[in-house]
Amino acid sequence: QVQPVESGGGSVQAGGSLRLSCVSVPSRYSASSRLMAWFRQVPGKEREGVAAIFTAGGLSYYADSVKGRFTISRDNAKNTVDLLMNDLKPEDSAMYYCAADGRGTWDENGSYLYWGQGTQVTVSS
Repeated sequence: QVQPVESGGGSVQAGGSLRLSCVSVPSRYSASSRLMAWFRQVPGKEREGVAAIFTAGGLSYYADSVKGRFTISRDNAKNTVDLLMNDLKPEDSAMYYCAADGRGTWDENGSYLYWGQGTQVTVSS
C-alpha cells in the first residue's frame, strides 16, 4: 500500500543509535523518482522536516540539526526508506513520521501526499 508504515522507534540513552524504517509501495500515480521524507513532531510544536531522499539517484536533504548524525537511505527493491540516527540527543525525542510522494519543497508538510501513523523516539539523558 502507498500509505507509509513506520517501524523501529523506541527508547535509547543519549549517544545511542536507532534505525527507523518506512515501507510504502508506489501507486500508479507515483513519480518515477519519489520524494520520501522523515518528519518529527513534539507536542505543542509544528512538525518539522528531518531528512528526505529521492528514490532514483538518491539525492538527499537534511535539517541542520541532524546533519552528520542522521543518514537517510532507500531500498527500492523493498520499497523502504530508512533513517539511521546516531549520537542521539534528548532534543531528538519526538514522534517520527514517514511522508511519501512529495512534490515541492522537501521540508514542507504540504508537499507530501501520504503520511504514516508515526513511531515514537525517546532519548534520555
